[in-house]
Amino acid sequence: MDKTDIKSLNYDELKQELLALGEKSYRADQIYEWLHQKLAGSFEEMTNLPLATREKLSDRFTITRLENVKTQVSREDGTRKYLFRLADGNVVESVRMLYHHGVSVCISSQVGCAMGCKFCASTIGGLVRNLLPSEMLDQIYEIRRLTGERVSNVVVMGTGEPLNNYDNLVKFIRILCDARGQDMSQRNITVSTCGIAPNMRKLARENLSVTLALSLHASNQLKREELMPIARTYNLAEVLEACDDYFRETGRRITYEYALVAGVNDGAEDARELIHLLGKKNCHINLIPVNPIRERSFRRPDRTSANAFMRKLVEGGINATIRREMGQDIDGACGQLRRHYEEG
Repeated sequence: MDKTDIKSLNYDELKQELLALGEKSYRADQIYEWLHQKLAGSFEEMTNLPLATREKLSDRFTITRLENVKTQVSREDGTRKYLFRLADGNVVESVRMLYHHGVSVCISSQVGCAMGCKFCASTIGGLVRNLLPSEMLDQIYEIRRLTGERVSNVVVMGTGEPLNNYDNLVKFIRILCDARGQDMSQRNITVSTCGIAPNMRKLARENLSVTLALSLHASNQLKREELMPIARTYNLAEVLEACDDYFRETGRRITYEYALVAGVNDGAEDARELIHLLGKKNCHINLIPVNPIRERSFRRPDRTSANAFMRKLVEGGINATIRREMGQDIDGACGQLRRHYEEG
């Protein structure tokens, strides 16, 4: 019989599994605490459980534990980029960043990515598989084990399209925010999407209060199609309508991610079109000078040009900032570390 991934079970599922094994219901509280507060990596660590119970658990369940195979540390700002190996040998990236408000961790939701965005290394090689809730959780847990730091914010913006791993994503959020575990505020979680409109609407009705970040990256449909193939499936008007729907349902302001690519989407006309698109919305635009990757010829604008673009948006009534760049002296862009590792 295949073993069940115990860390991917929510509290109620865990309790039902334990009752089926003949255990008392209070064992669920003890085991959940070991998994999601004490970050136990084995049943042997659960010392307040009888030996017979631990043996039963070991026979029935596995505990996901990622292996840290590489760490890069920025000399500029202390940003840490981790490469974690999964049980099947695949690897995923996670990033730990220190801000004034605390430690933020950016995690992956898939091995590889099917979205095909032209400026992103994550998509080179395509999608391998979805990550389980436990594999998303353990990126955070392993960083906590390695650093001893409390993680205050989580961004699901690493490799993969989170809303194409919808059920596992929502389960991951609920487990992470469970008061019996990490008890993280949903408001401290950001989920990024390339614009999977049906699942954006679905997420709006999950009774969650996470922040939704749309990877916009272009000011019109044609240019967005050139940069992001997914735009041919869900057009810009449909995606923006789904953003409005999310705001209406949750009251959470949408963040629009906009990768600035020199000579491609950073001109005066692009700024005017963005003001027309978003000027009346309660939103924030996060401008991100693109991280060059060797497989593409895209260049980032210089600081003067980026600032000028931001000023045009602000003057047009849009709340816009240039994202603070972290880990620029390491493989900071999504997918770079994994790709370099796999190339040897």
